[in-house]
Amino acid sequence: IVGFILACIAAGLAKVLFVVTPVELVSVPSSTFPQKATDLAVLAMLTATHTAIFSATFALVATGIAEWLSLRSPLFYVTTGIAIALLGFFAQYSSEVGGQPTIFNSYALAAYITAGLIAGLVYWALAGRKAGVAAREAAPQPAPASRPRIIVEKSPVETGAVRKGWASKLKGA
Repeated sequence: IVGFILACIAAGLAKVLFVVTPVELVSVPSSTFPQKATDLAVLAMLTATHTAIFSATFALVATGIAEWLSLRSPLFYVTTGIAIALLGFFAQYSSEVGGQPTIFNSYALAAYITAGLIAGLVYWALAGRKAGVAAREAAPQPAPASRPRIIVEKSPVETGAVRKGWASKLKGA
């Protein structure tokens, strides 16, 4: 849960930094910087909340699959983050009212893809690296001494009790 929450905060901050760019933040006078930073943090938290509400179900399914299959690759989490972000982008686009400005442009698409990539990496760094470890540790392991030993004896063919070849079938008939 902590990994998901921090991933949503990272995604929210990434989206907000596409609106208020770092270049704009650097150019803010020092007297107004604390207010601008506070406004930016509030906007990032609101965006993170919206991101969490939308992506919770998708992230839960992806996390379940990752735990079940013990997927620990950052590529899985980045790809999943981008896929969920693209679902969010197209959900926003599909809910638009005709005649109004649209979200469908390359800058907004880049913002969503970047947010998904960052969220996937943050989740992987905090929780995904250890996917499936708890299940494996909880599974009972047989003790080495309790395993049965295999005893190798001579086969019936080697002892002569069974005849080999097609001719043995004719003689036995």
